[in-house]
Amino acid sequence: MTPEQAGQVWRRLDVTVRDLPLGLLFLIGSIVPALHANGTVIGGVPTRPTDLLAVVAILLECLPLVVRRRWPAVTLALVTFGFAVDELRGYHTFATTALPIALLSAGSHLERHRRTCMVVLSVAYVPLAVALSRLGTGESPEEFVTFYLALVLAWGAGAWLRSTRAAEADRRRRVAEDTRTAERTRIARELHDVVTHHVTAMVVQTEAARYLTAAPDRLDQALTAVTDTGRRAITDLRHLLDLLNPDHGTGTAADTAEPRTAAEAGAAREAAEPRTPPVGRLLTLVEQTRRAGQPVEFTEEGTPAESTGSADLVAYRVVQESLTNALKYAHGSRTSVQVCHGEREITVEVSTDGSGSGTASPGGSGRGLAGLRERVGILGGDFSADRSSGGGFVVRARIPARSTT
Repeated sequence: MTPEQAGQVWRRLDVTVRDLPLGLLFLIGSIVPALHANGTVIGGVPTRPTDLLAVVAILLECLPLVVRRRWPAVTLALVTFGFAVDELRGYHTFATTALPIALLSAGSHLERHRRTCMVVLSVAYVPLAVALSRLGTGESPEEFVTFYLALVLAWGAGAWLRSTRAAEADRRRRVAEDTRTAERTRIARELHDVVTHHVTAMVVQTEAARYLTAAPDRLDQALTAVTDTGRRAITDLRHLLDLLNPDHGTGTAADTAEPRTAAEAGAAREAAEPRTPPVGRLLTLVEQTRRAGQPVEFTEEGTPAESTGSADLVAYRVVQESLTNALKYAHGSRTSVQVCHGEREITVEVSTDGSGSGTASPGGSGRGLAGLRERVGILGGDFSADRSSGGGFVVRARIPARSTT
């Protein structure tokens, strides 16, 4: 078993089991002859031999450490009582050094009545100090105050650990919320891109089929196009649902570990994005739009890089959303699609001349273009969607290509 695996097994154990060695360590140290009378000495009470009451005090100081994280208040009360007995009787055992541990644990893990606990302990310290002063050799008040401040320091260290742990938990909660919000946004964006395009194409094709009843051959072609579009929609939706499936692509523990920062969460989301081959899918997309009755001129320049990160997918989505808007708002209008692959960026321009039916609009409801602007912006690119002088619209995008090799 590797040290990392052993650490994971240890962390899975109950906290009581993990704290058991600490309690046993103090217990063993208290019965070792070499450590006898080498504990805390406050008040100068003369040392006396170990007797039955000393054993009881040792057990009260050591064994409660086993539950110091599960029941911190109980642990602190028992250890404090054992410490008082130990000091008042003059045993001065090694177990008295467990009091700072109990205070630190209470400061770190006590959830309720924290101030009350601190006030009660402070008040109880006063009669203990008076009793020790009378029974002992008469230590100065400054020594009792110094010891009290040392105990306060132990409590404060525990409180600091508690606040640090709470801050980390809050940070993780905010990262998780940001991740969930980003995932919901991504899901909505993917569903919009996939569903809107295919359904729009099917609606347009079905509307056109109504006027082809007198031409069986053309009607058959139109219905075939509707069927093909529906099948593509089902395929894309299945792919998207696979990405949303928690068990899809399950890998190593490192792959499924919770993101610790927003940057790591963003990298995980980017890694989960579907990668779309640029050439074949763009041509298929253009052909599908043409079959829906939209005249599209497609020009592609340059050679697509083997690996450009998310740039290929974003370029594909820009073309897809623009053609969807052309079908909805400029049906029959001559449409131009130009894609240029450079060494460091991909540029996309989709425009219509406004000669078709419907009202030319660059945005429709705005959801699709807003999503594109966000996609391009994440990669550090530029995006614009404006009306053209001829009454159509033009969409332009410059998308930096980041190599993933």
